[in-house]
Amino acid sequence: MTSAIQAEAARPRSAKKEKKPSSGKLQRNLEILVLAAPAIIVFVGFVILPLILGFYYGFYRWKGFGMPSETGEFAGLDNYITAFKDPTFQAAIGHTFIVVVGSLVIQAPIAILFALLLNQKFKGRGLVRTLIFVPYVISEVIVGTGWSLLLQKTGAVNELLSYIGIDGPDWLADPKIAMITLLVIISWKYIGFAVILMLAGMQSIPEELYEAAKVDGAGFWQMQWSITLPLLAPTLRIWVFLSMIGSLQLFDLVNIIWGSFISETAGVSTMATYMVRNGRDSGNYGYGSAVAIIIFIISLVVALVYQKFVLNRDLEGALTEEKQAKKRAAKRAKEAQRLAASEVK
Repeated sequence: MTSAIQAEAARPRSAKKEKKPSSGKLQRNLEILVLAAPAIIVFVGFVILPLILGFYYGFYRWKGFGMPSETGEFAGLDNYITAFKDPTFQAAIGHTFIVVVGSLVIQAPIAILFALLLNQKFKGRGLVRTLIFVPYVISEVIVGTGWSLLLQKTGAVNELLSYIGIDGPDWLADPKIAMITLLVIISWKYIGFAVILMLAGMQSIPEELYEAAKVDGAGFWQMQWSITLPLLAPTLRIWVFLSMIGSLQLFDLVNIIWGSFISETAGVSTMATYMVRNGRDSGNYGYGSAVAIIIFIISLVVALVYQKFVLNRDLEGALTEEKQAKKRAAKRAKEAQRLAASEVK
């Protein structure tokens, strides 16, 4: 019996027959296409098509009536050149990147501390979590209107300061503090989103790591520094990416609180507010389209650079871990085959 089994094992295996393309594979591809079709149509209709039209309109001096080729004047690259040479647009680009960096610097440590707090068990944790997240779900119109009323020269904030003998500044119109005001409002509005992301990242960390650290005598802050922060890094990098893209496109709060005109004198204008003021409000839709394309290109470059040098680290790490897992599985399979062969002998 043993010799028969050995002879069967020693017999060379016949080559696998080549599988002919079956209708099942074609059917699966059709199913994928049908399921993806709505998303593809929406993406093309709301992203690709407006982008193409924006490029097209940007080559004309056009007031928004009729077709640019009929009612407008072909300008070539003049709209793009004018935008880059305009000191007001250059200032708007600078303000936008100040918002990008300032939002990250202010929100990151606060969000991590709040997430650490909410990751602990205490009475009223659900209420605190809700209060932190509520500003994020409130409409920008409500937030902007509320803060603009509170921070006026004769608003509630300065009224409270006057009761204790302090002459409150002009929070909105003073160029020296208007940017700080904007950063505080943005942080108040969007800190809840950052906290929820950080908290989700912390709760995905295995509890066994903290238990092992406690056995080794590590304190609370030592565990956060050595375990939480390193393992929270992928979540933090994703949040940074989302925050940067949102800040580059900032428009709602600035336009509601300051307006496209006052924002320039107050030093808080952004690329988007410049586009609206010099495009739609001025009736120059061709120039506004050119500015929109410039904003898109700047955002795309920032996103690609960040993905190349930061997010790819997580992707490569995931792929490396997958390859290592496959190698371990293959090694275990070979070991099992070797043990089975030895038992047969």
